[in-house]
Amino acid sequence: MTRKLRVGVIGAGIAARHLAGFGWNKDLFEVPVLCSLDEERGKALCEEYGIAEYTQDTDSLFARDDLDIIDISTPPSSHFELCRKGIVSGKHVICEKPLFGSIAEVDEMGRILARFPGRKLMPIFQYRYGSGLQKLKLLIEQGLAGKPFLTTIETHWWRGPDYYAVPWRGKWATELGGGLLGHAIHAHDMLNYVHGPCAEVFSYGATLVNPIQVEDTAALSVKMQNGSLATLSMTLGSRKEISRLRFCFNDIVAESIIEPYTMGRDPWTFIAGTEEHQARIDAALAAYVPGEDGYTRQFELFHKAIVEDTDPPVTLQDARNSLELVTAAYFSQRIGRPTPMPIAADHPLYRSWLPEEERRPAAG
Repeated sequence: MTRKLRVGVIGAGIAARHLAGFGWNKDLFEVPVLCSLDEERGKALCEEYGIAEYTQDTDSLFARDDLDIIDISTPPSSHFELCRKGIVSGKHVICEKPLFGSIAEVDEMGRILARFPGRKLMPIFQYRYGSGLQKLKLLIEQGLAGKPFLTTIETHWWRGPDYYAVPWRGKWATELGGGLLGHAIHAHDMLNYVHGPCAEVFSYGATLVNPIQVEDTAALSVKMQNGSLATLSMTLGSRKEISRLRFCFNDIVAESIIEPYTMGRDPWTFIAGTEEHQARIDAALAAYVPGEDGYTRQFELFHKAIVEDTDPPVTLQDARNSLELVTAAYFSQRIGRPTPMPIAADHPLYRSWLPEEERRPAAG
């Protein structure tokens, strides 16, 4: 019989999507308690998903011995401390993006996890599990893609004044960054998921759409460690919302759909350079067996990692790769030059990429 893991959820915003993901895995998870300071939304979620207990006392979740996992779906500035408490209290932890507010905090969490062997922390990057992107991974693994040349990624969404009416949004101190950190980070994680870590970035960033502190438009040129190049564009000022990923390899071009929030899903197109190779591509794709995607698949894989005591499907290093790109982009914007990666402890923004006047003490 499959072991069912018990989850305490903190948050009542994006937490709704987490609860849907747990709901599609009813044989793997149950959620006995939800914690949120927003009583109206929190109790509504409890009613919708059949959660027995609602609380506003976060510490009560860490003190319980009947929970296996703490799921953190709160504003970014709270993530590190909640993750720390979860691990120290003996729980596994799931945490929404962006994971933390600095590379220093990522590295400090690595040291915390080392002191508590067996505890697992999984950052959320659910877009990885769309069938379109998984098909590309399959073709690469089977050696059918060839040498990588160029990747282009567009995250062109719309966020108006109503979005920023939420008090913590648009501010360095609480959102920790703008569109690069909170919106395009999923698409940029897909870049790392396909090609591995970045090597260098040159970035322009600007605040053009809304009167906020953080960037809402950016253009990045990236060198990858595998030798390929990438161009990444992000704006929250696109009246027609699209997300698009295009991967150019020697033997194929792979292109996503343009749906803004499901770009990892089918139908992707995979075009080969010859009829013979197209036949090989088509045969490989015909053998692909689709499954669950998004949060549902990521949570399913996390359950497997816990039960089998293996690495989670998304690791702390994966989150570090994504936050290194953000850190390097912010630094490049400020100095007007390309910024190499990885980001080490002697880097000026290692402990925080926030402007000096907005910084809080960093971990480590």
